[in-house]
This record gives sequence, C-alpha cells and structure tokens, in this order.
Amino acid sequence: MIFFKDKQIKQYLIISGISLIVSFYLFEGYLTFFKGQLFKEQLYEKQTGKKFDTRTKNQIYEDIKKNNNKIKLTSHRSYYLNKNFPIHPLSGISNSETIHCNENGYYSIYKSDRYGFNNPDEEWYKQEIEYLLVGDSFTHGNCVNRPNDIASVLRILSNKAVLNLGQNGNGPLSEYATLREYLNSNVKKILWIYYEQNDLEDLKKELSDKNLINYLNNLNFSQNLKLHQSKINKLIEDTLDVEIKKHYTVVEKKLKKKNQKIKYKILKFIRLDKTKKVFSNYQIKQEPVNQTFEISKFKEILKQTKELVEKNNSKLYFVYLPEYNRYKIKYDNTNYNLIKNIVTELNIPFISIHNEVFKKYKNPLKLFPFEQFGHYNIEGYKKVSETIYKFTKD
Repeated sequence: MIFFKDKQIKQYLIISGISLIVSFYLFEGYLTFFKGQLFKEQLYEKQTGKKFDTRTKNQIYEDIKKNNNKIKLTSHRSYYLNKNFPIHPLSGISNSETIHCNENGYYSIYKSDRYGFNNPDEEWYKQEIEYLLVGDSFTHGNCVNRPNDIASVLRILSNKAVLNLGQNGNGPLSEYATLREYLNSNVKKILWIYYEQNDLEDLKKELSDKNLINYLNNLNFSQNLKLHQSKINKLIEDTLDVEIKKHYTVVEKKLKKKNQKIKYKILKFIRLDKTKKVFSNYQIKQEPVNQTFEISKFKEILKQTKELVEKNNSKLYFVYLPEYNRYKIKYDNTNYNLIKNIVTELNIPFISIHNEVFKKYKNPLKLFPFEQFGHYNIEGYKKVSETIYKFTKD
C-alpha cells in the first residue's frame, strides 16, 4: 500500500514538474512571438502600412549623414556627470536636425533651437511665454515628433508660446540648474515634470557632481550657459564622437551579429531570458529602497525652485508622471506619498497624472508604445498634455 502511494506521489510530482516547465516555455513563447520585436513590427505595419524601422541609432545616423552631414544625435545627461569638463552643458547642440529615438516604429527627429532644446526657435522671440517645462526624457519628447510632445500639444491647446527645456537623463538638480540658467522674466507658468521611476536615482548621481552641486549650495552661481553655446556644441560633438565609437559602433555591431545567429536566439529561448526579466522586474520593484537622503535634498531643491519662480513672478506647478511597471505588475511607488507631501507642504499645485489619466483607463498600457516598456505613445502624451492644460489654464 505504501509502495503504491509513493509511486502515485512521484507521478504527481513528475506531472506537476513537466506542467510547470511547459507553462514557462509557453509564456516565453508568448513573450517572444506575441509581445516581442516581431509583434511590434507586424502591428506597426498593419496600423500604418509602413515598415517598422529596425535600424540602430548609429545606422540611421550614418544613413542620413550621407545626404546631410550636419545631422546630429541627442546626448544623455550621464555623459557629463562627474567629468572634468570646462563647462557642464544642460542642453543639446543648437540649431540642428537632431535624431532622437525609436519606440513607436520610427525615429523621432527635431530641429533644435538656439540653445539646443526641442523647440521651434521662434518661441524665444515671443513677448510672453505661457509655459516653460523642465523635466527628463518625457519632457524632452521621447520618442515622438513635434507636434506630439507635451510642449507642442500645450502650444496647440493654449495658442500661446511654450518653451521646452527637458533633456534626456535629467534629474531634479539638473532641472533646477536649467531654470537658473535659462529662465526669463517673461514666463508665466513653470511646469516641473517629475518621473517616478528614476528621478531620485538620477538625483543621487547629480549630487556627487562638483559642478551641479554649486547650484544648490550657492544661489549666485552661474555658468552663463546662454553666452557659451558654441563651447557647448563643441563639447557635445566631441563627447558624442566618443560615445558613438564606444556604444553605437562597437557594442551594437557585436550585439547585432550575436542576435542574428539562430543558435543564440534558441539559447535565449531555452534560458527563458524574457520570462526571467519579467520576474526580476517584479522583484526589484517590490523591494523598498531607502532614498531618505535624496528625498531630503529633493525638498531643498524644490524649495529653492519655488523661491526662484516666485522671485520671477511666475507660477509653479508640479506634474507627477507614472511609470510603465505601475500598470504592468500593478505596484504602488513607495515614494509617491513622500513626494506629494513635500510638494503640498511647499504649497505647490500637485497634478497626479496617474489619478487624472491612467487610472481612468481599463488598460493603461495602451498609452505606452505597443503596450510595452518605454515612454508614452502619441495618445499618452496627448492625454497628459490635456490634463496639464485643464489644471493650469487661466
């Protein structure tokens, strides 16, 4: 009797083990064929009738450069942190066609303004600026073309001048420094656009930068960046040359060659790479992170920002952007209430895009490219912009 029971238990364990393994590989297959690159390419072609641009950033840069040797690339704030450069840029290369990024099937490209930001240059001539935006890549406009970024939609809704000073990789200290360098007296409203996934992580890196910390410790500090755009252009171009060789040429070439091998793709499938990534993301996001120091410094930065804005006779608004994993794995960011309390305590209007936009969607992932990790898609940016306008219009 005991022998038969032991045999039954072994059979159940074997069947359960096989079922579990099969389930994992079915899930890996789903992620690979229905939620992977092939899925995006097929969906994009079906929706637009166009081919998904599968080129790397370096490839499209080299292709366009054949006919336009003045084409530029966007840079990332991390390229300049903790470096001994003579100047610390807070913008991009000025007056240039600039290749941005691709998450929606095409590469976004914009003409930068006189200071290297993503604006029509004529906005700087306007007698009054209705909105001035500071923030990271979401504010910068990743990865959509004008007029689909937040600043452009606000221009359309308000029919007034809007300046976008957002940059890839910005954290709170860079955003405050940007205001110190580029804020003019003709600005009515300032939108501080905060992204919950990495703004505090970016701040941690910024606080160790000897140049940026001067903005926090010395209210009279300035690099006079408006007067040094030619130096900024040269520094960014030199830095991008290095980064192109290091990242886009060597690394991407190796990855492309590796990914083209069928054996490597099969190995990735056997290893359940995509499934592991899903579970690792869930675990990372569920672990509370102690960012007490960064939060205290954030409060100090926001306090100084408010004082600067009030001295300029402008009105400050705080816009809180939610990240993809909030909806993909359904978690609540542990710092949300801490950030909101700081903003409320400083008597700054707080606009929760989660509450006002994403929470109202049955499937909030529809506001991301192909429902996958990334920045917002055109519809997402539009809804965010409409909400900001609703809460800030006169």
